[in-house]
Amino acid sequence: MLQPDEALKRLIEGNQRFAQNLPSENGLANPDRRKQLVHEQHPFAVILCCSDSRVPAEHIFDQGLGDLFVIRVAGNIVAPSQIGSIEYGTALSGAKLVVVMGHTSCGAVTAAVDELQRPEGTRSRNLRSIVNRIRPSVETLFETDLAADREALIRFGIRANVRASVDHLCHGSEILEDLILRGELKIIGAQYSLETGEVEFFESIDQTLE
Repeated sequence: MLQPDEALKRLIEGNQRFAQNLPSENGLANPDRRKQLVHEQHPFAVILCCSDSRVPAEHIFDQGLGDLFVIRVAGNIVAPSQIGSIEYGTALSGAKLVVVMGHTSCGAVTAAVDELQRPEGTRSRNLRSIVNRIRPSVETLFETDLAADREALIRFGIRANVRASVDHLCHGSEILEDLILRGELKIIGAQYSLETGEVEFFESIDQTLE
């Protein structure tokens, strides 16, 4: 099983291939690999990312079947079901790295900004539950010089939302906290650019639990 540094290096290299349109030979539709994975899986990283159709993690990181444990939800938010899935992907499946990946032009963060600027009473309670998990990250930006700049609020809100999700995972699960403290897990944030295809990682892999 790859250690955190090695896993991150593999993700970076895969994304570079994707962004340069130089995919590897390990495509997702590999019949031999599919047979190997029938009875077990050992993903080397967990990716919590947005369900946006333009953000398929396996393609963005140029990885094949069984390489990534991917959890997709609008706004890459953290709720109990996502925490439980990540606990499974790390404690039980063995992944040593978790990446929370937002993306440019995120519709969920845009909805949170718009909700704060122009409250919408007709949104469904289910959609509102997503927006409400993003709101705290965006609300603090309204107290800065960015308050009058909608595009800046969205841009910085996307990054703030990723960091909030990382913090929630680092401090919202005894299982994940224990793995971090024992040096067996790293959780970092990232942002995917729809424009360039490149992923920017926010934190160094040398993370410690504070």
